[in-house]
Amino acid sequence: MNKEEIRDWFKELQDDICGQIESADGSGKFKEDNWDRLNGGGGRTRVIENGSVIEKGGVNFSAVYGATPQKILDALKLDQADFFATGVSIVMHPSSPMVPIIHMNVRYFEMSNGISWFGGGIDLTPHYVDKEDARYFHKTMKAVCDRHHPDYYKEFKNWADDYFYVKHRNETRGIGGIFFDRLSAKGDIFMEDRWAFVQEVGQVFAPIYTHLMTKNKNLPFGENEKKWQFLRRGRYVEFNLVLDKGTKFGLDTDGRTESILMSLPPQANWVYDYQPTEGSNEAETLSLLKKGINWTRE
Repeated sequence: MNKEEIRDWFKELQDDICGQIESADGSGKFKEDNWDRLNGGGGRTRVIENGSVIEKGGVNFSAVYGATPQKILDALKLDQADFFATGVSIVMHPSSPMVPIIHMNVRYFEMSNGISWFGGGIDLTPHYVDKEDARYFHKTMKAVCDRHHPDYYKEFKNWADDYFYVKHRNETRGIGGIFFDRLSAKGDIFMEDRWAFVQEVGQVFAPIYTHLMTKNKNLPFGENEKKWQFLRRGRYVEFNLVLDKGTKFGLDTDGRTESILMSLPPQANWVYDYQPTEGSNEAETLSLLKKGINWTRE
């Protein structure tokens, strides 16, 4: 396992996921935009728009390298060294408010001083929380984690709850999932083991999301549900622009702005001091946007 093998596997993962999403959507096709980074490396941005299910989505691959920016060195408390980073990042914004938003990122980072690690995760952001879908999603992620280490799901689920928490709103971005960062060799866990886990996380994305697309795409909705969808997209924008470390890393390393901001929805709204009607589906969803819910328990 070396950085070139990891890079090439991520490129193949991008191909596979794009094919499965196109098949499940039925009409949308990804457009590819190849780009080069001035200071080293580049990537392939693939965007799907105005499909039968997906209004806007992206499956991005990148492999960038060069001198590590001072902001990152300061954050990691490290001396100057070159870096290499590669991975796949995905966000899907569906047309229907009954289909959830989903995000995935799997990545590898190494430095010329010998430091290296994996990071990533998958999280689900329903406009309306469907408890059956939430259980399906978390049980699937737990099964992936359990195949690699008995502590992974609990640790990484809690990490996701904390990471995808919109502090200024006192709510989670969605129903969480798993999130992990700076996974390196530790004790009897080798980098090869970490890599096998990251690969399975990447491979489970498309089966999970195509299932949710197919299950929910034909559910009825009206103007009220669309208004709510735009408000929930607004929360998504707030998190990505204010709190997301991946956005900050991309901008701090002079990544391609269009690719970095691909995660933003095509339309989002803000309403001053919005309060859902008591007993409504919107109120129920807000009541479930909190940390610590055990979705794997029946």
